[in-house]
Amino acid sequence: IIVSPWGNKIYNRDLERGMNRFRWYEYALSPSLMIVLIAMLFGVYGIGALMLMFVANASMNLFGLIMEEINQYKEKTDWKPFVFGSVAGIVPWIVIVLYAFGNAEPSEVPWFVYALAGSYFVFFNLFPINMILQYKKVGKWKDYIYGERAYIILSLVAKSVLAWIAFAGVMQP
Repeated sequence: IIVSPWGNKIYNRDLERGMNRFRWYEYALSPSLMIVLIAMLFGVYGIGALMLMFVANASMNLFGLIMEEINQYKEKTDWKPFVFGSVAGIVPWIVIVLYAFGNAEPSEVPWFVYALAGSYFVFFNLFPINMILQYKKVGKWKDYIYGERAYIILSLVAKSVLAWIAFAGVMQP
């Protein structure tokens, strides 16, 4: 969508304003799907629980969009969307931890599932750190584009690492 003529125009205009709405819509979908799949590997199979985890994670990312929209013209950052998004985003992780360590026989869960969850948790938390650095304008993050590039790199690396861990785990004898 971004490389289309109309998408590219919106993307570049938004970057000049210090926001990227495309990022937040994409993050509302792909990481929400990833956390649901990781939860399923730990035994969360209830459709209601999985739907709530997806929506909570998507909401967290949409709070990121609101954060950018309301702060693009303000001198003092309004952190409420960040706080509300953090609350929404922690809920799926609580469910995963409950299933991961509440499992009657944790050794029945393959090693790569724990590696997936641990790696994803690390990357999951690097995104808000990037946002904090961006809004506090720390060092190179004074330039919004630097933070935008960090999001792009984080997204690519996180999804690549998760894919390789899943591939290695599934392909083991």
